Amino acid sequence: MATDLDHTARLSSRREGETARFALGGEWVLADSAALEKDAAGMAAAARGSARAIVDLAQIVRLDTAGAWIIGRAMDELAHAGVSVSLEGARPEHVILLRETKFRPFEAPSRCRRLLVIDILADLGGSVVSAARDAYNGIGFLGEFVAAAGAALLAAGRFRLTSLVYHMESFGFRSLPIIALINLLVGAIVAQQGIFQLRRFGAGSYAVDLIGILVLRELGVLLTSIMIAGRSGSAITAELGSMKMREEVDALRVMGLSPIEVLVTPRILALVLSLPLLTFVADMSALFGGLLVCWVYEGISPAGYLSLLQAAIGRNTFFVGLIKAPFMALIIGLVAAMEGMATRGSAESLGRHVTASVVKAIFMVIVVDGFFAIFFAAIKY
Repeated sequence: MATDLDHTARLSSRREGETARFALGGEWVLADSAALEKDAAGMAAAARGSARAIVDLAQIVRLDTAGAWIIGRAMDELAHAGVSVSLEGARPEHVILLRETKFRPFEAPSRCRRLLVIDILADLGGSVVSAARDAYNGIGFLGEFVAAAGAALLAAGRFRLTSLVYHMESFGFRSLPIIALINLLVGAIVAQQGIFQLRRFGAGSYAVDLIGILVLRELGVLLTSIMIAGRSGSAITAELGSMKMREEVDALRVMGLSPIEVLVTPRILALVLSLPLLTFVADMSALFGGLLVCWVYEGISPAGYLSLLQAAIGRNTFFVGLIKAPFMALIIGLVAAMEGMATRGSAESLGRHVTASVVKAIFMVIVVDGFFAIFFAAIKY
């Protein structure tokens, strides 16, 4: 009858002329790897002076990858000592395990020495190519979205109104508190700094003009777009990326449904409809923050503030920010959806694409804002 002692890992050796025979038995497993390494390390010394070594595995009860790796390393050391090594008594599964876990020394690859200037130029070229590829893919994705949105709008039964309203609540209504608070604080800060700088010229009241034009034309829509890119854009990428990882997107295709129409279109349309409304709230919050600061620091009453504001801005100033908002929303939605659909099956890929989504969306929002500023200046609007 076998006992627990029979399963204890053991190694014995004996010399038969110029042949060293090693008999291994018991369980060569990870739990005993420290003791096994010490035993296996002495095999090369025991076989010193021998021309041949035989490793007998007939008494091995259990062998895992750790044990197989230790045996393989010991056999490799014997071979490097000039001893011819052979196996005996190994079961077929043990032979396969030894072959797959064969010890291999790893050498660090030699680094190709290149000039720093060449590396910098190569990185710059790679970045340009990557940007061009993203622009090309973005245009293609925009075409898919326009086609899917047009088909859904033309066929009323295919338009997902419930999904649209849900995402408008998620992206718009739930963003109101943070958007209002951030813009209130920024409006107050801009007004305070404007008053402090303009006081030196006796023109503190012109801070009202500064905050009115700056907020309505630039800051309101820009800050709101950046906040939405970080909050809602990352959420879109994470949602679509998770669906891609769990193969839910492939399941939609199998069912004959278009992922662009079902998943992407409601989210982008919700952003396009929500961002102008959020921009309006942001503008009002920033102007209210400026009102409070002008009242406290410059003594301008609310009625006087509104009178000065009305004289400083025109209808075009108010509409500039609102005109930009849908385009900003479209860019944020396209970038977020593209990065989400590009996710592969790993958590690392999801995190990388969420980060890329936020960075690219914010970058593109600022670039587009600059183009709009040039355009409106050119047409004197």
